[in-house]
Amino acid sequence: MSASDRAGPGMPCWVSLLTGDLAEAQRFYGAVLGWSFRLGSLGEDFSVALSHGKPVAGLGEVARRMGVAVSWTCYFAVDDADLVAARVRERGGTVAVGPLAVGRGRAVLAADQAGAVFGFWEGKVLRGWNIGSGVAPAWLELRTRDAFASAVFYGEIFDWDNRPDLCEVRYEDEAVMVRADGHTVACLRGGAIEAAPDPRIRPRWHVYFRVDDVEKAVEAALGAGGSVVSEPGAGTGRVGREATLCDPEGGMFTVTENGHC
Repeated sequence: MSASDRAGPGMPCWVSLLTGDLAEAQRFYGAVLGWSFRLGSLGEDFSVALSHGKPVAGLGEVARRMGVAVSWTCYFAVDDADLVAARVRERGGTVAVGPLAVGRGRAVLAADQAGAVFGFWEGKVLRGWNIGSGVAPAWLELRTRDAFASAVFYGEIFDWDNRPDLCEVRYEDEAVMVRADGHTVACLRGGAIEAAPDPRIRPRWHVYFRVDDVEKAVEAALGAGGSVVSEPGAGTGRVGREATLCDPEGGMFTVTENGHC
């Protein structure tokens, strides 16, 4: 997560896979999403995924070392990691790692009051990496029990309400939408997660990646040792046709066609 432009404070600025096997993750996501990879600036346990030669996501072989589940994690830009970490604790969340010096910035891995894991980053961010455009993820969605309670939590820790020039939060389509400069950057959606029979369905930030053909992506995922959580079908209305997949280690994500925000 380094370059020259800063994302607006409190806005998504990166996504990263916490994996237990970097080589296996690269093989899987290369097959399913067509990514190539280069060594990251943080050492041999980290790589940057490239789509059409442009950075799209990070991968780090740190899940076992950190004692966390293999998962995709979204990061938000902040001006002061210590201040935001204190706000997380004050509001019933958990700070699991950090603030930790990483390259030229500082990173924190945390969980909200419902247990959904997220991160935040103090430092420079990638120029042109914007949700819903270019090679960046098509969509970020918090799937939780109470979208309004979560909106209050994130609004307070990231100071969304006090930055109307940078951020707009509104209720639409039974969800809370977060916009920056008129562009939707995140969605917070509530639902009956506690009643879901699948133990993998728990409060989480969920990442959508754009593909040309969902069926081909599903076929590639199965061929590469992954699994299907939800079969191809119509999207939420904000993204196109979609399917939810797991990589061989259980990292969950969604592929979608014609994703836009």
